[in-house]
Amino acid sequence: MSAITIERSVLPVPLLDLRAQHAAIEDELFQAIRAVYDSQKFILGPHVALLEERVAAYCNCRFGVGVSSGTDALLIALMALGVGSGDEVITTPYTFFATGGTVARLGARPVFCDIDPDTFNLSAASVAAFIRDNCTMRDGHLTNLKTGATIKVLMPVHLFGQMADMDGLMALARDNNLRVVEDAAQAIGAEMSDGRRAGSIGDIGCFSFFPSKNLGAFGDGGMCTTNDPELFERMRVLRAHGGKPKYYHSIIGGNFRLDEIQAAVLLVKLRHLDGWTAGRQQNAAYYDNELSHDDLVRHLAPPARTPGCRHIFNQYSMRVDRRDALSAHMTVMGVGTEIYYPVPLHMQKCFADLGYRPEDCPESARAAAQTIAIPVYPELTVKQMDRVIETIAAFYQS
Repeated sequence: MSAITIERSVLPVPLLDLRAQHAAIEDELFQAIRAVYDSQKFILGPHVALLEERVAAYCNCRFGVGVSSGTDALLIALMALGVGSGDEVITTPYTFFATGGTVARLGARPVFCDIDPDTFNLSAASVAAFIRDNCTMRDGHLTNLKTGATIKVLMPVHLFGQMADMDGLMALARDNNLRVVEDAAQAIGAEMSDGRRAGSIGDIGCFSFFPSKNLGAFGDGGMCTTNDPELFERMRVLRAHGGKPKYYHSIIGGNFRLDEIQAAVLLVKLRHLDGWTAGRQQNAAYYDNELSHDDLVRHLAPPARTPGCRHIFNQYSMRVDRRDALSAHMTVMGVGTEIYYPVPLHMQKCFADLGYRPEDCPESARAAAQTIAIPVYPELTVKQMDRVIETIAAFYQS
């Protein structure tokens, strides 16, 4: 498309369509599933072990621990680091609920700091300001002066497939004796400018294999990565009810095991991941170019990229004028969209007792009111992307 045109079309464009992806590798998938059936090893078998090894290597880590979901990856990571009742974890309010929900499930308290308006990721400056104004060191532990609680963990999220400011955040963690959990659920393969990958920088990285992710299973699945052999072993024990050896429990864990069939599917898909990511990046670049016309730039801002970093575009989420009306229009026109996320965590009803106001994290509140995601999956055709662009243009030109 050399210029924005308006034309009627009945071509539907879903937000995500996995049928084309699966059709291209159908034989590989069925062979992998059949191999699990033939082996009759359904729990923590050889496919899980091989997937752990290969995902860890892909993320430039020493160890991987396959778990039952991305949510359980966060939960087991926090458990391994000793987060419990009365502790606090610094994180972002502009994220999927599991980020804050797993903290609360352990009886701990999420502490929300604001985001960078360009990347939508946790702002190191916001975290630094919170520590400066509200905390002190007591007996080597960062203490929240308002609550008296110990802050144990800093948990940034690599949102939409782009790395958070890990240099700034890791410096704050080192200076304040904080452990770091990377919520990399949407960011497998994302990189810093020096090549460090998501999940390899903090103490533990947490990934989701939910079907909509760049590397998606046929259901729920997740993984924790680490370079620390003690944390690796602790998470392996925690995912199987804390038993080591079997039936002997020195700690309390849970049933957080990754299914063997899901691991087999993921091993097939891992071989294709970089190609799919390249397709997402190519589609994102097409959108960037086509949405840069003068009659649209007044109404929307495509997602920013951190220079030199690898953005894997799990979502193509942009700021737009009249977001809710645009979303409704695109739904009527058969173009899939999603709003990630309409209510930031500091404003969720279940966290009302934490006492946050919208203005406490103003950039998160602003992003929640302005952002919308459009289809970016690698199998999109140019014709489909043109349909997305035309639909957006028609809304603003009307």
